[in-house]
Amino acid sequence: MDDSRKIALRETLYILIGVSILTAVMFVVYGVLGIFDLSVLLGGIVGALLAVGNFFFMAVAATLASDKAQQQNVKGGTQIMSASYPLRLLVLTGVLLLCGFSGKFNPIALVLPLAFVRPVLNLSEFFRKR
Repeated sequence: MDDSRKIALRETLYILIGVSILTAVMFVVYGVLGIFDLSVLLGGIVGALLAVGNFFFMAVAATLASDKAQQQNVKGGTQIMSASYPLRLLVLTGVLLLCGFSGKFNPIALVLPLAFVRPVLNLSEFFRKR
């Protein structure tokens, strides 16, 4: 496994750990507010899986684009990244809509873990060795 794939997997692991911790904190807040139920649990789990999955597939696409660029195929790498974003957005939107309209998932708990990725990335950058 080359360095770019190791970096993508390591960053995805950081995202997995961070999003899991923040999702657990979200569950505690729901519990303290007295509104924790099965819909919150299901929404939080699915939202966290979507957040980590979206980041993982973005990292895979970036790695593939990097491989293309190293092979002097910059256009191919650009096409991979250009196709990756709308495809990931379409899948995210579809799953969120399906879950949202099913009525079995708390909509806030479903969407909130998607916002946890950015703070986790910022925090991991803060602790990264130079």
